[in-house]
Amino acid sequence: MASGKVAVIRARPWAAACFLLPALLLLGALVVYPIGYSIWRSLYDASGDSFVGLDNFQELFTNDAIRTALRNNLIWIVVAPTVATALGLVFAVLTERIRWATAFKLIVFMPMAISMLAAGIIFRLVYEQNPDRGLANAVMTTVHDTFAESSSWPDAQPRPGGSVEVQEDGSYVLLPPADANAPALLPLVAVPQPELADAEPAAVPESGNGEISGAVWMDFTRGGGGTPGAVDPEEKALAGITVEAVVDGEVIAEAETAEDGTFTLPAEADGAQLRLPSDNFTAPYNGAEWLGPNLITPAIIGSWVWMWAGFAMVLIAAGLASVPRETLEAARVDGANEWQVFRRITVPLLAPVLAVVMVTLMINVLKIFDLVYVIAPTSVQDEANVLALQLYLTSFGTDTHQGVGSAIAVFLLLLVVPVMIINVRRLRRENQR
Repeated sequence: MASGKVAVIRARPWAAACFLLPALLLLGALVVYPIGYSIWRSLYDASGDSFVGLDNFQELFTNDAIRTALRNNLIWIVVAPTVATALGLVFAVLTERIRWATAFKLIVFMPMAISMLAAGIIFRLVYEQNPDRGLANAVMTTVHDTFAESSSWPDAQPRPGGSVEVQEDGSYVLLPPADANAPALLPLVAVPQPELADAEPAAVPESGNGEISGAVWMDFTRGGGGTPGAVDPEEKALAGITVEAVVDGEVIAEAETAEDGTFTLPAEADGAQLRLPSDNFTAPYNGAEWLGPNLITPAIIGSWVWMWAGFAMVLIAAGLASVPRETLEAARVDGANEWQVFRRITVPLLAPVLAVVMVTLMINVLKIFDLVYVIAPTSVQDEANVLALQLYLTSFGTDTHQGVGSAIAVFLLLLVVPVMIINVRRLRRENQR
Protein backbone atom coordinates (compact mmCIF):
# COMPACT_ATOMS: atom_id res chain seq x y z
CA MET A 1 0.00 0.00 0.00
CA ALA A 2 2.80 2.43 0.90
CA SER A 3 4.74 1.63 -2.29
CA GLY A 4 1.59 2.32 -4.29
CA LYS A 5 1.23 5.79 -2.76
CA VAL A 6 4.88 6.56 -3.54
CA ALA A 7 4.32 5.45 -7.15
CA VAL A 8 1.30 7.74 -7.47
CA ILE A 9 3.29 10.70 -6.14
CA ARG A 10 6.13 10.01 -8.55
CA ALA A 11 3.70 9.69 -11.44
CA ARG A 12 1.98 12.90 -10.51
CA PRO A 13 4.62 15.38 -9.22
CA TRP A 14 2.09 18.19 -9.50
CA ALA A 15 0.15 16.56 -6.66
CA ALA A 16 3.18 16.78 -4.36
CA ALA A 17 3.75 20.36 -5.51
CA CYS A 18 0.17 21.28 -4.58
CA PHE A 19 0.69 20.01 -1.05
CA LEU A 20 4.07 21.74 -0.72
CA LEU A 21 3.01 25.04 -2.31
CA PRO A 22 1.32 26.60 0.77
CA ALA A 23 4.33 25.78 2.95
CA LEU A 24 6.74 27.08 0.29
CA LEU A 25 4.77 30.31 -0.09
CA LEU A 26 4.75 30.80 3.67
CA LEU A 27 8.47 30.00 3.90
CA GLY A 28 9.25 32.42 1.10
CA ALA A 29 7.15 35.23 2.60
CA LEU A 30 8.38 34.86 6.17
CA VAL A 31 11.99 33.70 5.69
CA VAL A 32 13.44 33.95 2.19
CA TYR A 33 12.11 37.43 1.31
CA PRO A 34 13.16 39.07 4.64
CA ILE A 35 16.65 37.56 4.34
CA GLY A 36 17.02 38.74 0.74
CA TYR A 37 15.69 42.22 1.54
CA SER A 38 18.00 42.54 4.57
CA ILE A 39 21.03 41.66 2.43
CA TRP A 40 19.99 44.20 -0.21
CA ARG A 41 19.22 46.90 2.38
CA SER A 42 22.58 46.39 4.12
CA LEU A 43 24.32 47.69 0.99
CA TYR A 44 22.59 51.09 1.10
CA ASP A 45 22.80 54.17 3.31
CA ALA A 46 20.38 55.27 6.01
CA SER A 47 17.90 56.72 3.52
CA GLY A 48 18.07 53.65 1.27
CA ASP A 49 18.81 55.74 -1.83
CA SER A 50 22.61 55.59 -2.16
CA PHE A 51 24.61 52.40 -2.65
CA VAL A 52 27.46 52.21 -0.12
CA GLY A 53 28.70 48.67 -0.66
CA LEU A 54 30.32 47.13 2.41
CA ASP A 55 30.60 50.40 4.36
CA ASN A 56 27.80 49.34 6.70
CA PHE A 57 29.64 46.11 7.50
CA GLN A 58 32.79 48.11 8.19
CA GLU A 59 30.74 50.09 10.71
CA LEU A 60 30.22 46.88 12.70
CA PHE A 61 33.90 46.79 13.62
CA THR A 62 34.52 50.52 14.07
CA ASN A 63 31.44 51.63 16.05
CA ASP A 64 32.11 51.43 19.81
CA ALA A 65 28.56 50.40 20.72
CA ILE A 66 28.53 47.58 18.17
CA ARG A 67 31.98 46.41 19.22
CA THR A 68 30.75 46.22 22.83
CA ALA A 69 27.78 44.18 21.61
CA LEU A 70 30.15 41.84 19.73
CA ARG A 71 32.29 41.37 22.84
CA ASN A 72 29.25 40.65 24.99
CA ASN A 73 27.88 38.20 22.44
CA LEU A 74 31.18 36.33 22.56
CA ILE A 75 30.89 36.15 26.37
CA TRP A 76 27.32 34.91 26.05
CA ILE A 77 28.22 32.21 23.50
CA VAL A 78 31.10 30.88 25.60
CA VAL A 79 29.62 31.13 29.10
CA ALA A 80 25.84 30.79 28.94
CA PRO A 81 25.44 27.51 26.97
CA THR A 82 28.36 25.92 28.83
CA VAL A 83 26.95 26.71 32.28
CA ALA A 84 23.39 25.72 31.33
CA THR A 85 24.54 22.43 29.79
CA ALA A 86 26.78 21.62 32.76
CA LEU A 87 23.95 22.29 35.22
CA GLY A 88 21.55 20.26 33.09
CA LEU A 89 24.00 17.36 33.08
CA VAL A 90 24.49 17.51 36.85
CA PHE A 91 20.74 17.74 37.48
CA ALA A 92 19.99 14.86 35.10
CA VAL A 93 22.56 12.57 36.70
CA LEU A 94 21.69 13.43 40.30
CA THR A 95 17.91 13.15 39.83
CA GLU A 96 18.34 9.47 38.99
CA ARG A 97 19.28 8.87 42.63
CA ILE A 98 16.43 10.63 44.40
CA ARG A 99 12.85 9.49 44.92
CA TRP A 100 11.30 12.85 44.18
CA ALA A 101 13.08 13.19 40.81
CA THR A 102 9.86 13.99 38.92
CA ALA A 103 8.97 16.86 41.25
CA PHE A 104 12.53 18.23 41.07
CA LYS A 105 12.55 18.09 37.26
CA LEU A 106 9.19 19.85 37.17
CA ILE A 107 10.47 22.66 39.39
CA VAL A 108 13.69 23.11 37.39
CA PHE A 109 11.84 22.99 34.05
CA MET A 110 9.04 25.30 35.17
CA PRO A 111 10.86 28.57 34.21
CA MET A 112 10.62 27.44 30.56
CA ALA A 113 6.88 28.15 30.80
CA ILE A 114 7.63 31.81 31.57
CA SER A 115 8.19 34.25 28.74
CA MET A 116 11.48 36.11 28.43
CA LEU A 117 9.68 39.37 29.19
CA ALA A 118 8.17 38.00 32.40
CA ALA A 119 11.52 36.48 33.43
CA GLY A 120 13.20 39.83 32.83
CA ILE A 121 10.71 41.62 35.06
CA ILE A 122 11.17 38.97 37.78
CA PHE A 123 14.95 39.29 37.76
CA ARG A 124 14.82 43.08 37.57
CA LEU A 125 13.20 42.82 41.01
CA VAL A 126 15.54 40.05 42.19
CA TYR A 127 18.56 42.22 41.38
CA GLU A 128 17.27 45.36 43.13
CA GLN A 129 20.06 47.07 45.08
CA ASN A 130 17.91 47.64 48.17
CA PRO A 131 17.98 44.42 50.27
CA ASP A 132 14.42 45.14 51.42
CA ARG A 133 13.22 44.62 47.83
CA GLY A 134 15.92 42.65 46.00
CA LEU A 135 16.07 38.93 46.81
CA ALA A 136 19.72 38.48 45.75
CA ASN A 137 21.01 41.23 48.02
CA ALA A 138 18.66 40.19 50.82
CA VAL A 139 20.32 36.76 50.86
CA MET A 140 23.81 38.26 50.59
CA THR A 141 23.27 40.76 53.40
CA THR A 142 21.74 38.09 55.63
CA VAL A 143 24.75 35.82 55.19
CA HIS A 144 27.18 38.74 55.59
CA ASP A 145 25.55 40.06 58.75
CA THR A 146 25.57 36.57 60.24
CA PHE A 147 29.36 36.51 60.24
CA ALA A 148 30.22 40.22 60.41
CA GLU A 149 28.91 42.94 62.69
CA SER A 150 27.41 46.03 61.15
CA SER A 151 28.40 49.54 62.20
CA SER A 152 26.59 51.15 65.12
CA TRP A 153 25.61 54.51 63.65
CA PRO A 154 26.46 54.70 59.92
CA ASP A 155 24.82 58.11 59.45
CA ALA A 156 26.44 59.95 62.36
CA GLN A 157 28.72 62.90 61.53
CA PRO A 158 30.57 65.52 63.61
CA ARG A 159 28.84 68.84 64.20
CA PRO A 160 30.25 71.38 61.70
CA GLY A 161 32.65 73.78 63.39
CA GLY A 162 32.71 71.71 66.57
CA SER A 163 35.51 70.07 68.50
CA VAL A 164 35.30 66.75 66.60
CA GLU A 165 37.07 66.50 63.25
CA VAL A 166 36.90 63.96 60.41
CA GLN A 167 40.20 62.26 59.47
CA GLU A 168 41.28 60.90 56.08
CA ASP A 169 40.68 57.30 57.17
CA GLY A 170 37.06 58.11 58.07
CA SER A 171 37.58 58.18 61.84
CA TYR A 172 36.48 61.09 64.07
CA VAL A 173 38.98 62.73 66.45
CA LEU A 174 38.37 65.00 69.44
CA LEU A 175 40.79 67.89 68.99
CA PRO A 176 41.46 68.78 72.70
CA PRO A 177 43.52 66.04 74.43
CA ALA A 178 41.80 63.97 77.09
CA ASP A 179 41.79 65.58 80.52
CA ALA A 180 40.96 63.64 83.68
CA ASN A 181 39.59 66.85 85.26
CA ALA A 182 37.07 67.60 82.48
CA PRO A 183 34.60 65.31 80.70
CA ALA A 184 35.35 64.51 77.04
CA LEU A 185 32.31 65.51 74.99
CA LEU A 186 31.98 64.13 71.44
CA PRO A 187 28.77 65.55 69.95
CA LEU A 188 27.53 64.04 66.67
CA VAL A 189 24.66 64.94 64.36
CA ALA A 190 22.87 63.71 61.21
CA VAL A 191 21.43 60.54 62.78
CA PRO A 192 17.84 60.05 61.47
CA GLN A 193 15.21 60.31 64.19
CA PRO A 194 13.72 56.83 63.50
CA GLU A 195 17.09 55.30 64.43
CA LEU A 196 16.92 57.09 67.80
CA ALA A 197 13.44 55.83 68.69
CA ASP A 198 14.73 53.29 71.23
CA ALA A 199 17.77 55.32 72.38
CA GLU A 200 18.01 56.45 75.99
CA PRO A 201 18.48 60.10 76.96
CA ALA A 202 22.11 61.16 76.97
CA ALA A 203 23.75 61.46 80.40
CA VAL A 204 26.26 64.09 81.57
CA PRO A 205 29.52 62.26 82.45
CA GLU A 206 31.19 62.80 85.81
CA SER A 207 34.91 63.60 86.06
CA GLY A 208 37.58 64.19 88.66
CA ASN A 209 38.29 60.63 89.86
CA GLY A 210 41.49 60.24 87.84
CA GLU A 211 39.84 58.35 84.99
CA ILE A 212 38.84 59.77 81.60
CA SER A 213 35.07 59.98 81.31
CA GLY A 214 33.05 61.30 78.43
CA ALA A 215 29.91 61.00 76.34
CA VAL A 216 28.92 60.51 72.69
CA TRP A 217 25.40 61.68 71.86
CA MET A 218 23.15 63.14 69.21
CA ASP A 219 23.67 66.88 69.70
CA PHE A 220 20.29 67.96 68.37
CA THR A 221 17.07 68.95 70.11
CA ARG A 222 13.84 68.45 68.17
CA GLY A 223 11.95 71.67 67.70
CA GLY A 224 15.05 73.79 68.10
CA GLY A 225 16.76 75.10 71.17
CA GLY A 226 19.53 73.45 73.10
CA THR A 227 23.18 74.40 73.43
CA PRO A 228 25.61 73.16 70.76
CA GLY A 229 28.33 71.00 72.26
CA ALA A 230 26.48 70.47 75.56
CA VAL A 231 24.29 67.57 76.68
CA ASP A 232 20.70 68.88 76.80
CA PRO A 233 17.88 67.01 78.56
CA GLU A 234 15.99 65.89 75.43
CA GLU A 235 19.02 64.76 73.46
CA LYS A 236 19.58 61.05 72.79
CA ALA A 237 22.58 58.86 73.59
CA LEU A 238 24.57 56.96 70.93
CA ALA A 239 25.30 53.58 72.49
CA GLY A 240 27.75 50.93 71.28
CA ILE A 241 30.34 53.33 69.84
CA THR A 242 33.98 52.36 70.30
CA VAL A 243 36.20 55.12 71.74
CA GLU A 244 40.00 54.78 71.50
CA ALA A 245 42.76 56.62 73.34
CA VAL A 246 45.67 57.15 70.95
CA VAL A 247 49.24 58.19 71.79
CA ASP A 248 51.80 58.53 68.96
CA GLY A 249 49.54 56.59 66.63
CA GLU A 250 49.13 53.62 68.99
CA VAL A 251 45.92 52.69 70.81
CA ILE A 252 46.66 52.49 74.54
CA ALA A 253 43.08 52.02 75.75
CA GLU A 254 39.57 51.72 74.42
CA ALA A 255 36.01 51.64 75.71
CA GLU A 256 32.47 51.37 74.39
CA THR A 257 29.70 53.82 75.09
CA ALA A 258 26.96 52.59 77.41
CA GLU A 259 23.22 52.88 76.82
CA ASP A 260 23.30 56.46 78.14
CA GLY A 261 26.18 57.36 75.77
CA THR A 262 28.87 57.63 78.48
CA PHE A 263 32.24 55.88 78.49
CA THR A 264 35.19 55.56 80.87
CA LEU A 265 38.89 55.14 80.03
CA PRO A 266 41.69 54.31 82.54
CA ALA A 267 43.94 57.01 84.01
CA GLU A 268 46.80 56.27 81.54
CA ALA A 269 44.61 57.78 78.81
CA ASP A 270 45.11 61.22 80.37
CA GLY A 271 46.55 63.53 77.69
CA ALA A 272 45.84 61.06 74.87
CA GLN A 273 43.87 61.89 71.77
CA LEU A 274 40.37 60.39 71.72
CA ARG A 275 39.32 58.78 68.46
CA LEU A 276 36.10 57.23 67.19
CA PRO A 277 37.21 54.55 64.66
CA SER A 278 35.70 54.57 61.19
CA ASP A 279 34.17 51.13 61.85
CA ASN A 280 31.52 52.91 63.93
CA PHE A 281 30.31 54.85 60.89
CA THR A 282 30.85 52.71 57.81
CA ALA A 283 27.78 52.26 55.64
CA PRO A 284 25.95 48.95 56.15
CA TYR A 285 26.61 46.15 53.68
CA ASN A 286 23.90 46.24 51.00
CA GLY A 287 25.08 43.42 48.76
CA ALA A 288 26.40 43.59 45.22
CA GLU A 289 25.48 46.15 42.58
CA TRP A 290 23.96 43.57 40.23
CA LEU A 291 22.55 46.17 37.87
CA GLY A 292 25.79 48.17 37.79
CA PRO A 293 28.19 48.31 34.83
CA ASN A 294 30.52 45.59 36.19
CA LEU A 295 28.00 42.85 36.98
CA ILE A 296 25.12 43.51 34.59
CA THR A 297 26.17 40.95 31.94
CA PRO A 298 26.85 38.11 34.44
CA ALA A 299 23.56 38.94 36.17
CA ILE A 300 21.58 38.66 32.93
CA ILE A 301 23.40 35.44 32.01
CA GLY A 302 22.39 34.08 35.42
CA SER A 303 18.72 34.79 34.69
CA TRP A 304 19.03 33.10 31.28
CA VAL A 305 20.63 30.01 32.85
CA TRP A 306 17.76 29.91 35.36
CA MET A 307 15.36 29.58 32.44
CA TRP A 308 17.27 27.19 30.18
CA ALA A 309 18.98 24.81 32.61
CA GLY A 310 15.70 22.90 32.85
CA PHE A 311 15.57 22.53 29.07
CA ALA A 312 19.10 21.11 29.06
CA MET A 313 18.25 18.80 31.96
CA VAL A 314 15.22 17.29 30.20
CA LEU A 315 17.10 16.56 26.95
CA ILE A 316 20.11 15.12 28.76
CA ALA A 317 17.86 13.02 31.04
CA ALA A 318 16.21 11.55 27.92
CA GLY A 319 19.62 10.65 26.55
CA LEU A 320 20.70 9.27 29.90
CA ALA A 321 17.72 6.91 29.92
CA SER A 322 19.11 5.21 26.80
CA VAL A 323 22.58 4.63 28.31
CA PRO A 324 23.11 0.87 28.86
CA ARG A 325 22.96 0.20 32.59
CA GLU A 326 25.09 -2.92 32.11
CA THR A 327 28.02 -0.75 31.07
CA LEU A 328 27.74 1.40 34.16
CA GLU A 329 27.39 -1.58 36.47
CA ALA A 330 30.34 -3.33 34.83
CA ALA A 331 32.51 -0.29 35.48
CA ARG A 332 31.47 -0.22 39.12
CA VAL A 333 32.19 -3.92 39.47
CA ASP A 334 35.68 -3.32 38.04
CA GLY A 335 36.35 -0.88 40.87
CA ALA A 336 35.55 2.49 39.28
CA ASN A 337 34.16 5.08 41.67
CA GLU A 338 31.17 7.27 40.81
CA TRP A 339 33.31 10.16 39.57
CA GLN A 340 35.23 7.85 37.21
CA VAL A 341 31.99 6.31 35.94
CA PHE A 342 30.59 9.77 35.31
CA ARG A 343 33.70 11.18 33.62
CA ARG A 344 34.82 8.18 31.54
CA ILE A 345 31.54 6.45 30.69
CA THR A 346 28.47 8.60 31.23
CA VAL A 347 29.79 11.80 29.63
CA PRO A 348 31.31 10.07 26.53
CA LEU A 349 28.08 8.15 25.93
CA LEU A 350 26.08 11.38 26.28
CA ALA A 351 28.39 13.34 23.96
CA PRO A 352 25.89 13.39 21.03
CA VAL A 353 23.11 14.66 23.29
CA LEU A 354 25.39 17.25 24.89
CA ALA A 355 26.35 18.45 21.43
CA VAL A 356 22.67 18.90 20.49
CA VAL A 357 21.99 20.84 23.69
CA MET A 358 25.06 23.05 23.25
CA VAL A 359 24.27 23.88 19.62
CA THR A 360 20.62 24.62 20.41
CA LEU A 361 21.55 26.91 23.28
CA MET A 362 24.21 28.68 21.23
CA ILE A 363 21.66 29.49 18.52
CA ASN A 364 19.28 30.74 21.21
CA VAL A 365 21.98 32.89 22.79
CA LEU A 366 22.81 34.58 19.50
CA LYS A 367 19.24 35.86 19.38
CA ILE A 368 19.08 37.03 23.02
CA PHE A 369 17.25 40.34 23.24
CA ASP A 370 14.35 40.37 25.70
CA LEU A 371 16.28 39.76 28.92
CA VAL A 372 18.92 42.38 28.16
CA TYR A 373 16.33 44.97 27.15
CA VAL A 374 14.18 44.44 30.27
CA ILE A 375 16.77 43.80 32.99
CA ALA A 376 19.49 46.31 32.09
CA PRO A 377 18.66 49.86 33.27
CA THR A 378 19.09 52.59 30.68
CA SER A 379 22.20 53.86 32.47
CA VAL A 380 24.09 50.56 31.91
CA GLN A 381 22.39 49.33 28.75
CA ASP A 382 25.50 50.16 26.73
CA GLU A 383 27.62 47.86 28.92
CA ALA A 384 25.08 45.00 28.61
CA ASN A 385 24.49 45.52 24.89
CA VAL A 386 24.26 42.52 22.53
CA LEU A 387 23.90 42.29 18.76
CA ALA A 388 20.15 41.64 18.70
CA LEU A 389 19.52 44.63 20.98
CA GLN A 390 21.88 46.79 18.95
CA LEU A 391 20.00 45.71 15.81
CA TYR A 392 16.76 46.96 17.33
CA LEU A 393 18.24 50.22 18.63
CA THR A 394 20.01 50.96 15.34
CA SER A 395 17.00 50.19 13.17
CA PHE A 396 14.19 51.63 15.29
CA GLY A 397 15.86 53.81 17.95
CA THR A 398 16.22 57.57 18.07
CA ASP A 399 19.16 57.71 15.65
CA THR A 400 17.96 55.20 13.05
CA HIS A 401 20.19 53.74 10.35
CA GLN A 402 18.47 50.75 8.81
CA GLY A 403 21.44 50.10 6.56
CA VAL A 404 23.67 49.36 9.55
CA GLY A 405 20.78 47.56 11.25
CA SER A 406 20.39 45.29 8.23
CA ALA A 407 24.15 44.67 8.23
CA ILE A 408 23.91 43.53 11.87
CA ALA A 409 21.04 41.20 10.91
CA VAL A 410 23.09 39.70 8.06
CA PHE A 411 26.08 39.31 10.37
CA LEU A 412 23.92 37.47 12.91
CA LEU A 413 22.71 35.19 10.11
CA LEU A 414 26.30 34.46 9.13
CA LEU A 415 27.06 33.55 12.76
CA VAL A 416 24.09 31.18 12.99
CA VAL A 417 24.53 29.42 9.63
CA PRO A 418 27.82 27.58 10.50
CA VAL A 419 26.31 26.31 13.74
CA MET A 420 23.24 25.08 11.88
CA ILE A 421 25.37 23.36 9.22
CA ILE A 422 27.37 21.55 11.90
CA ASN A 423 24.14 20.43 13.57
CA VAL A 424 22.62 19.19 10.28
CA ARG A 425 25.76 17.21 9.41
CA ARG A 426 25.83 15.67 12.84
CA LEU A 427 22.17 14.62 12.51
CA ARG A 428 22.88 13.04 9.14
CA ARG A 429 25.76 11.06 10.57
CA GLU A 430 23.51 9.89 13.38
CA ASN A 431 20.84 8.73 10.90
CA GLN A 432 23.38 6.79 8.84
CA ARG A 433 24.44 4.66 11.79
